[in-house]
Amino acid sequence: MEQHRTRTPQRRQAPQAQPAPPGGLGEVTAAAAYPVTVAVAPAPVTGPGSGPGSRAGGVAPVVLALRRFPNPRLTGIGAGLFAALTMFLLACADRMLLGSSEVVYGLLFLPVSALTALWVRPADLVTAPIIVPIAFAVGVIPVAGGTGGLGGQTMAVVTALAVHAGWLYGGTLVAGLIATVRKIRQMRERQRHLLRTAARRPRP
Repeated sequence: MEQHRTRTPQRRQAPQAQPAPPGGLGEVTAAAAYPVTVAVAPAPVTGPGSGPGSRAGGVAPVVLALRRFPNPRLTGIGAGLFAALTMFLLACADRMLLGSSEVVYGLLFLPVSALTALWVRPADLVTAPIIVPIAFAVGVIPVAGGTGGLGGQTMAVVTALAVHAGWLYGGTLVAGLIATVRKIRQMRERQRHLLRTAARRPRP
């Protein structure tokens, strides 16, 4: 009889378990669970107009300088006294230093007119073009240089006003333009304020 060959069953080796991570079984390290992404910020662009002195916050340096400039609010009488006294002192300095140069006096009259129109308060903007010619007439007295008593001095002042009427009209025009622009801006701001107030009111 034939004998059947029997094979001895071989035992299969179980796969070796991999070592657990340091955090323990079933735990995943923070680096694997939450990947870290590093973002590199671009370097600031340096150009000819990107310096610290070119612009700060998008505002021109001229505007910043004007904002630091004193900005008083004078009444109509205060603005008149300021303009007249300033022009008289400038005329005296012109007579002492430059020998009564009427061209220099006219050039100095323009910025004084602009400051008078800028510093007068909004309620007295109408007075700015009226104040400026009076200040010019007061300041022209030392520059006119009349002789022969009060009559001669008066004639010299009238002659100086007639000869240098261009400077007088120029300063008056500057003051009038600045006062007009300020008045328009004031009206626009008032209209915007009224619109904002009307928008905030609850509707019935």
